[in-house]
Amino acid sequence: MVGVLSGCAAVILDWAIHALRHLLERGFSGGGYDWQYLILPGIGMLISLLLVRYVVKDNIGHGVTKALLAISRGDSKIKPHNTWSSMLTSSITIGFGGSVGAEAPIVYTGAAIGSNIGRAFGLSYRGITMLLGCGAAGAVAGIFKAPLAGVLFTLEILLFNVSLQSLLPLLVSTISATVVSYIFRGQTPVFACTLTPFSMVNLPFYIILGVVGGFGSLYFLRTTLQLEDRIGKTLNPYLRWGVCALALGLLIFLFPPLYGEGYDSLGALLNGQDLALEGRSVLSFLLDWKWGVPLFFALIFFLKVLAMTATNAGGGVGGTFGPTLFAGAILGFVVARSLNLLGASVPEQNFVLVGMAALMAGVMQAPMTAIFLIAEISGGYALLIPLILTATVAFGTVRIFEKYSIYTKRIAQSGDLLTHDSDQAVLTLMHVDSLIRDKYPRVQIDATVREVVNLVSDTDAAVMAVLDSKGRFQGLVDIANARRVLFDASKYDALHVYNIMESAPDYIYAGEKMESVMAKFDRTGAWRLPVVDRDRRYLGFISRSRLLTAYRQELKEIASED
Repeated sequence: MVGVLSGCAAVILDWAIHALRHLLERGFSGGGYDWQYLILPGIGMLISLLLVRYVVKDNIGHGVTKALLAISRGDSKIKPHNTWSSMLTSSITIGFGGSVGAEAPIVYTGAAIGSNIGRAFGLSYRGITMLLGCGAAGAVAGIFKAPLAGVLFTLEILLFNVSLQSLLPLLVSTISATVVSYIFRGQTPVFACTLTPFSMVNLPFYIILGVVGGFGSLYFLRTTLQLEDRIGKTLNPYLRWGVCALALGLLIFLFPPLYGEGYDSLGALLNGQDLALEGRSVLSFLLDWKWGVPLFFALIFFLKVLAMTATNAGGGVGGTFGPTLFAGAILGFVVARSLNLLGASVPEQNFVLVGMAALMAGVMQAPMTAIFLIAEISGGYALLIPLILTATVAFGTVRIFEKYSIYTKRIAQSGDLLTHDSDQAVLTLMHVDSLIRDKYPRVQIDATVREVVNLVSDTDAAVMAVLDSKGRFQGLVDIANARRVLFDASKYDALHVYNIMESAPDYIYAGEKMESVMAKFDRTGAWRLPVVDRDRRYLGFISRSRLLTAYRQELKEIASED
């Protein structure tokens, strides 16, 4: 069910983008500069902005990252509106020429379909998470007609703990989505291309492409995140839209391949065809100079990040998946053309294709997905060796400088990232608030020992929380350590709580990450630690035994095959 629905969503989104683009371009003249590029993308961004602010009323950008967050701290629950809102807004954004991809929105849509079906059937966290993964996998398979890539995408990027038995629903989902896509979109690969047979002589050049792709991935990833942070500080969304719309319009006017997803340009490069930019760009004169060609396309590569970020920051809805493929293809062409101008003889179409895998492996840090996605969407299995080599080199290069992918970097900084490390994953899924116990007696700091004795007689708790008049935690009374005083009746009225209380070895704060909590227990050796809010108001205690019990239960839950 999830696979079929995700496949249908992919078909609808693809049809909506192309139908809207065809409708808008029908009245354009065939010659002269593309003046419409100055205004159309901005109009699409504005429509999407208004829909998100006044209809959806929720942040729906960065779909893959949002799906990861739902798994790590939202019990895999995604709001029902995400089954349609990302499709609607992204089709408008891209149809009007926004320089983003449709893949992240459709992944979020598929994940939302799986999550909501799982919730409707009352499944457990693990069951809902598996259906969420099936929806995402089906969406990738449906949009690219690539069932294996859909499975690998989910395994490498979304799901952190999948056994061999769990592969079955993922495979069923991707096959179902691919069949739906075949029925409505045909069985031709998304990027049908003309390739040259692989030659071992070119292996060193593919290694060069891998290294360049690694550094290109680093630029793409870091520049994107930095630009988003800087532009996002502009508080007025309409002012932000105006600036971004103007910048995007100028970029596309100067470099028409930046318009929309750019897949038309990819198709031309993959088949060794001319992009026909003469008379369409004021910079087309560069193409008359032999070194001007790689220079022109290098500028497109570097400016694609700006165009993509301007689209998203200005109110548009789209992802980085498609732009990564586009930028990788452009980079592959630049490397191949430069090598040929220097006297080598490498097949440019092959390098365009392999460049897509190189940048995808580096930016998304998902080399297996990159290898098989590019092979599936192009029918380029004959290039499997250079695909593997180049993707691996690009991945290894970027990992020297950057540990996280474009999807996971911000989540990792907040401490919410789930990884394939089961121990780390369990800690991420655990929450402080669910472990707090408030069974311990409370006593005022200026109370007498007699009051403490009266409380002890009515409880089996090992400690008491000492508070001031405003409910702020001041310390604790350890019953065992205070035994000598508590058994001496002569001191009941002579001593007060502040005479016998102890300081806590450390504090746990409400909402604190479990990794930090575990570190405090390890460092202090304490059996229990108090939990307070940021104003140090007392909330309860967390004991080591409760923490370990919850850890074992969570570990059992994520490892369960039910």
